[in-house]
Amino acid sequence: MIVRVLVGVLGGAIVALMLLEIFLSFLLPRRVKRDPRMVRWVFAYGWRPWRGLARRLPAQAGDTMLGLYGPLGLLLNLALWVLAMMLGYACLQWAGGSHLGVPRGTVDFGNDLYFSAATMTTDGPSSLAAQSTFARAVQVIDAGSGLAVLAIVIGYLPALYQAFSRREATVSQLDARAGSPPSAGRLVLRTTRSGGWPALSEYLSGWETWVAELMETHLAYPVLGYFRSQHLNQNWLAAMCTVLDACAFTIAGAPADTVDPARFTFAIARHAVVDLSYSYHVEPTPPALDRLPDADLQELLRQLQEGDVRPAVDTATVAERLARMRGLYEPYVNALAQRLELALPPWLAPESPTDNWRNTEWH
Repeated sequence: MIVRVLVGVLGGAIVALMLLEIFLSFLLPRRVKRDPRMVRWVFAYGWRPWRGLARRLPAQAGDTMLGLYGPLGLLLNLALWVLAMMLGYACLQWAGGSHLGVPRGTVDFGNDLYFSAATMTTDGPSSLAAQSTFARAVQVIDAGSGLAVLAIVIGYLPALYQAFSRREATVSQLDARAGSPPSAGRLVLRTTRSGGWPALSEYLSGWETWVAELMETHLAYPVLGYFRSQHLNQNWLAAMCTVLDACAFTIAGAPADTVDPARFTFAIARHAVVDLSYSYHVEPTPPALDRLPDADLQELLRQLQEGDVRPAVDTATVAERLARMRGLYEPYVNALAQRLELALPPWLAPESPTDNWRNTEWH
């Protein structure tokens, strides 16, 4: 009797825990510090060997393999939740005495497990029927849980892929202005060519909404961080870093009356990378190599002046301000890049004929 009570308590705890996990993962807008344990375990411990294997493959095959991890991880979590709930309901049926009608023979735990699984996924097995009030109550809850999980998943997947589509549509728009992969230097030079600092600041202000949406969707659906872009030389983190770089450069060198839009975009983008690094449980780590050596900064300023666009302050002040601004976000961006196996963009890159918009798979 004591054993049956303990098994029943264990089964009820398993069911309650899985329902809580599903509620936190699919329905509740997730806070920065909240993270369902099973989801975290699957993505944390499964990602490392998966990433290690992808590193051994050629670049394109490796990126394809990494891109599979997000959808597969989502399906694996769902399968684990459902299987655990089936086990929990089977424990409850067994603890209640396994009051299932069987034409011949006795009822064992295997019958309870089959009854639980069939009830959750169909309208119930024809060869078994709950006989007691307790068994029927568990069967009804079991069937309701299966229907609820199905309805939640049907509603969750469209929201997930709509968020992914909106993210990638904006990332693709960066190609013509910043190149492939994107570069803050090219973004600054191409945008200021026609309208100077005001044009750059106005363009950066348009990214404020995209960054805010990305932060909210990736905190609510962390699996989106593992979804890769369609092109090897593009990714959402590189786009975020390019925008942060361009905002930092604008704040450091542009005239005071043109920097407010860049400041606002920088603030929300820095907020996003800090929260996301905490959500993905990565410690901020500065890049091993300086992404903008002094020689590259001098070259960027020289090319900018060739286009008749000059900083509002001297070069030393630009370098000092820029170093301070970069220290606010680069450690977080670098940590996310290492965790998610995403390439960070260069600061300065020459004009290239290999931008995505210039090429097709036909050539």
